[in-house]
Amino acid sequence: MKKNLKFRIQNLESTTHGLFTFSILNFTCCLLLSFSGFAQKNKPYHEDLSKLRPKIELQEDTKIKKDTIIEKNPESITPTKTVNTKVDAILDSLDLFNLMRKYIDGYTIQIYSGQKREEAMNSKKKMQDEVPELIANLQYLQPKFRVTVGKYFSKLEAQKDLLTLRRKFSTAILVPEKILIK
Repeated sequence: MKKNLKFRIQNLESTTHGLFTFSILNFTCCLLLSFSGFAQKNKPYHEDLSKLRPKIELQEDTKIKKDTIIEKNPESITPTKTVNTKVDAILDSLDLFNLMRKYIDGYTIQIYSGQKREEAMNSKKKMQDEVPELIANLQYLQPKFRVTVGKYFSKLEAQKDLLTLRRKFSTAILVPEKILIK
């Protein structure tokens, strides 16, 4: 039993000694690699790739002398593959679609939404007194009254007015809405 125990202790010591040696070697390698990367950062990198670039030799008739002036005559160029008729048809259909369109997706700022008409009227009046350059609209969409301000095509446009209104109305939010095109 004592011999078995002695063998185990010696085996354990050699194993821990091996692990310790391995960890020291691992640490040393990492340290050397980090210093080698540090040394690379201080040296400027230069490599000549001119040997690998393809060399193109122009034939005698295609070489242009420095004294020669090249004249371009646009009348002599005739298009061989035109898509003008196809592009015109698509542009015409887009134009017709835009002419028939009555609404566009946009945004508005909502400063009140609720069921009480008096509160809606008061918030509209307060908005006109506090920020006279903006016009407030009172809408009744059953069962709610809404007070909205402005019509904007993008969120970015509305951001300035939204920040101004949030100082006066804490419930002011930006809401998507269809904008009538006149």
